[in-house]
Amino acid sequence: MDTTRPAAVAALTAMGAVSAGDRDAWLACYAPDAVLHDPVGGSPLDPHGAGLRGRAALERFWELTVAPNEVRFEVAAVHPAGDEAAVVASVSIRFPTGASACYDGVFVYRIEDGRISSLRAYWDLGRVLSALGA
Repeated sequence: MDTTRPAAVAALTAMGAVSAGDRDAWLACYAPDAVLHDPVGGSPLDPHGAGLRGRAALERFWELTVAPNEVRFEVAAVHPAGDEAAVVASVSIRFPTGASACYDGVFVYRIEDGRISSLRAYWDLGRVLSALGA
């Protein structure tokens, strides 16, 4: 598993910041106009599936989806190619209510000038919502 190429480093650094609950470190990984598709296809925060663009959108995503929860990644594989890296990982989330959810995903990070310009996360939103009873 090659984790030394720039896109892989950026991806793993961003995931590590999420697991550590370090908002500032996570935001520092992203370019000012980065686009976040987490998950691809849309979510309650991105109902049209156009992606969340820019710092304010990333800050909102953090405050609503990461900050209140405990999120952990177990990385199974990293596949860097050019300015991108695909990370295969299992994610576990514990919510303030005590509920939890686990899912597998593929997270494709693209970098420009060493910072993440886009993240396309492929995972089953329905499975997580179901775990929450939604």
